[in-house]
Amino acid sequence: MQRLTLIFSRWFVGILFIFSGLIKANDPLGFGYKLQEYFDVFHLSFLNGWATGIAIILCVLEIVLGALLLFGFWKNTVTKGLLALIIFFTFLTFVSAAFKVVTSCGCFGDAIPLTPWQSFSKDLVLLLMIIYLYLKRELIQPVTNHPGWQSGLFSAVFAASLFFGTFTYNFLPIIDFLPYKVGASIPENMKIPEGAPQDEYLIMYQLKHKKTGETKTMSDKDYMKLEIWKDEDWEVVGTPEKKLIKKGYDVKIKDLLITDASGTDYTKEIIENPYYNLVVVAYSLDNANEKAIGETNALALNAAEQFNIRTVLLTSNSAQDADEFSTKMKLFMEVFYADAVPLKSMVRANPGVMLLKNGVVVQKWHYNSLPSFDKLAEQYFSK
Repeated sequence: MQRLTLIFSRWFVGILFIFSGLIKANDPLGFGYKLQEYFDVFHLSFLNGWATGIAIILCVLEIVLGALLLFGFWKNTVTKGLLALIIFFTFLTFVSAAFKVVTSCGCFGDAIPLTPWQSFSKDLVLLLMIIYLYLKRELIQPVTNHPGWQSGLFSAVFAASLFFGTFTYNFLPIIDFLPYKVGASIPENMKIPEGAPQDEYLIMYQLKHKKTGETKTMSDKDYMKLEIWKDEDWEVVGTPEKKLIKKGYDVKIKDLLITDASGTDYTKEIIENPYYNLVVVAYSLDNANEKAIGETNALALNAAEQFNIRTVLLTSNSAQDADEFSTKMKLFMEVFYADAVPLKSMVRANPGVMLLKNGVVVQKWHYNSLPSFDKLAEQYFSK
């Protein structure tokens, strides 16, 4: 029985750590955004500039430790490393759940969203299994005792995981789990389907007895059903609270609003353009790659002149900053504004480019992989 428990724990923990690391390494920039939320909570905002690098290191650490556990190499160091990592993650998920400071831990990226309490429960199970592995570490047998093979396998896993995280950071995720992925219809992802279940709420009242001082909380349904409102000794104090009791259909895109400098809504006009149009996403002009912006601007000029293709640039900067940037870069593109959160989800790059047609994401590119105008014209605009 002990042997089976050890084998199960070893494989379960090892595979889950590798899977978790790979999912996050598929989108290290997104994981970096999540780390920034934690940094802000713990007043470590000075680390925000290092968030993506830390994200990649954590992903590599998860993958390598998971693989080494499966290989059975360096069991003392590996089980201690796993124990330290899971204690760290359990602490973070507990803080998220108990204090409601980060709504999603990002444990499995956007592939498998978990609530804070689900994340904490998952980490507690892993913590118990890793403690067991640590206590029984002497029973773990390596697949080989040859030092050369051990070093070689370690180096291969480390190099492959580091390459994967660096590659996806520079050339977009291999698998896109976000609502702006290629083939997605942005307008459809902003709608609630007909007949879809709606969120259900209760209004919670705080009641106080005028004579005894007794207090109690009661829902609006019970308040009416028990006709407590007829009893003049009870009074409602404070402000009633709205409590979600049943989650309805979750709209995939609920925070996208595109405006011009004066605040006029251009969302529908831009995302529902029936023709090809280019959307350049630079959520932060302060940190955007200016060389890439310049190349994209030249591409936009050619696209407009030869195929009447409209190109817009979306940013979360202020209108004043964007105007100064536009003048400095001599931008041909029209500039519009949106919140940084949806812009970061559109393309994991700053800048990134989306090709839309009738609201559907035809293709999108990191600035490192943006094709030339001739290739775009041949593959899309000329057809």
